[in-house]
Amino acid sequence: MQFTAAQIAQLLQGTVEGDPNATVSKLSKIEEGGAGSLSFLANPAYTQYVYDTTASVVIIGKAFELSGPVKTTLVRVADAQGAFAKVLEMYNTIKLDKKGVSPQAVISSGATHGDNCYIGALAFIGENARIGSNVKIYPHAYIGDNVVIGDNTTVFANVTIYSDCVIGARAIIHSGTVIGSDGFRFATGPDGGAKIPQIGNVVIEDDVEIGANCAIDRATLGSTILRKGVKFDNLIHIAHNVEVGENTYYAAGGVVAGSTKIGKNCMFSGQVGIIGHLKIADGTIIAAQSGISKDTKAGEAYMGSPAFEVQKYRKSYIHFRNLDKLVSRLEKLEKGRGLGDYLQNGTSLRH
Repeated sequence: MQFTAAQIAQLLQGTVEGDPNATVSKLSKIEEGGAGSLSFLANPAYTQYVYDTTASVVIIGKAFELSGPVKTTLVRVADAQGAFAKVLEMYNTIKLDKKGVSPQAVISSGATHGDNCYIGALAFIGENARIGSNVKIYPHAYIGDNVVIGDNTTVFANVTIYSDCVIGARAIIHSGTVIGSDGFRFATGPDGGAKIPQIGNVVIEDDVEIGANCAIDRATLGSTILRKGVKFDNLIHIAHNVEVGENTYYAAGGVVAGSTKIGKNCMFSGQVGIIGHLKIADGTIIAAQSGISKDTKAGEAYMGSPAFEVQKYRKSYIHFRNLDKLVSRLEKLEKGRGLGDYLQNGTSLRH
């Protein structure tokens, strides 16, 4: 699909400097450019590229002052990065604008779906599943019996949603993710572990995005819940009966054990692990590779494994880095060597 500089300026409420009829059909980095491409300049570190880029149109901030001639057509806007993000969103919407039900899709007799849906080849929709309007279900996705999916949700290829799970509106679930697999619960005994049936479900509220290859386990009883606006990176495992609060962000490789309750507006970096039955307070921030073994306080940042308050961790780490020197000095004292030097020089172990 092609757009002119004038059309882009109208969309972004900007102004054109150069050829208003310059046409673009793809997006590019400013340093790579290319005829027919649209790019942007927001980071000052890339300023030099605006003067020799071969991109046909470049989005630029109104306050940016040129120091030389440019070869490209400029579209000046209030916020170059925000404007380009809007273009990316529009481009992605157009690229993913699929509709229609493939004849190779399998839809059970009791299942229903709304208007303007896309159901790809070899997707499976189970008995009594209810699919909203404008939903996109890509090839090889599996939607189990009694699943509910809200309007404008996208389920990418090879996603599996087990029976009875509920997905809200405007959710995005990326490839390889499994929702509703059994929670990890066994009744151990002298003859080994007996599996405890997992008869609950998973509830995912509106505007949630789940990355690729995540696993969200169903509850033993009741529901495992991701509240509104939760955003997950790839490779995250959420165990049975966990609840994740609104607008919480979790980077890749995270694990949350069973029945932990996570508050809203939390931010977890990559490879954070949280043990079961904890309460993670609203606004908690956890640094990468931390292990959380106790409840947290609202608005606090944590670091380490086992993790504790980040300021205390940083102070402790200074001592840890000097541990080898301290041990060496202690060994000298214990052996009775070097004691006279310490006393003569007036030094102590505190220095």
